[in-house]
Amino acid sequence: MHPLLKKPRALATYLLVWLLTGGALAAAWAQLAPTDGIWGLGFWLPLALLTGLAALSLYTVCRSTPLRPARWMSTLSRRAAAALLLALLVTAVAALWNATGTLWGRAGLVTLTPVAWLAFFGAQTLVFALSALIHDALLAQQAMQAAMATEAQARLLAREMEIKALRRQLDPHFLFNSLNSISSLIQIDQAAARAMTIDLAQFFRLSLGLGERQRIRLEEELELVQHYLAIEQRRLGDKLRLSIDADAACRHVWLPPLVLQPLVENAIKHGIRQLDFGGLIELSAVRAGDRLTLRVSNPVHALARRDASGLGQGLRHLHQRLQAQYDEPTAVDVEDTADRYTVRVSLPWHT
Repeated sequence: MHPLLKKPRALATYLLVWLLTGGALAAAWAQLAPTDGIWGLGFWLPLALLTGLAALSLYTVCRSTPLRPARWMSTLSRRAAAALLLALLVTAVAALWNATGTLWGRAGLVTLTPVAWLAFFGAQTLVFALSALIHDALLAQQAMQAAMATEAQARLLAREMEIKALRRQLDPHFLFNSLNSISSLIQIDQAAARAMTIDLAQFFRLSLGLGERQRIRLEEELELVQHYLAIEQRRLGDKLRLSIDADAACRHVWLPPLVLQPLVENAIKHGIRQLDFGGLIELSAVRAGDRLTLRVSNPVHALARRDASGLGQGLRHLHQRLQAQYDEPTAVDVEDTADRYTVRVSLPWHT
């Protein structure tokens, strides 16, 4: 079915354009043949409407035989044959319709010479050829939109798989370490063991819930990070300190889930744990125009091995996931100095 037939307003507009075209042709004909007068309107209006409706039938022809580089000659031949056939049919109908003028004592509704009929047939052929080209362009656009929709669906599925893979990677390692810490605390500090158990339950409840959503507020991600850090702080003690700088506006920005938590986890794993006296993890969120910049900074050992590329596998994975989430540009940058390692994530500002 032609797309216009599914849209009554668009179809009405299309037919109105053809009726106006028929009116313009009747007015032009009245200048060429003043004796035909109002009869020209009765001839040209119905034929213009018929031409417009016949042109829609080329959608089926173009759809059944799409243009292919390897078969372009045969495909164009079919388009030309369809245009000629439609022009011949409309010209035949026009001749029959013109002959109804005899019912009112005229030779025809309008007076057309053989040369005029040939020009009419040629004009019809040209209109239908152009219609075929327009329909080919329409079908190409539809194919492009379908391909984009398929790509978007594939990107969405890839995002879901990536988040699930990230959670599978995180959950066992973090869970086993936390349970071992809880087991040790039970013997020496039952209140601390209970508090750690609550934080662990809250962390997994939030991570499971947030991971299923496409967008979350930054404040929800920060809550997840704070539960994670509360667990790690009971294991590391004074070695782990945290500073969070994010105003209320930034906390209400939407972003994909599990952006900050993996960065904080890496800051502890590759920074704090490697240092005898630990250090401060700085987490900030600021607005820069229409962008949100997230920053996670942690101390590092001066002799620690660094990724030569400046962007580790986990950060590359995060960048790819963000690019799949946004149509606008995203960025994940690293600043690596002698004593601190800083990751900056730049996202579109969506509230």
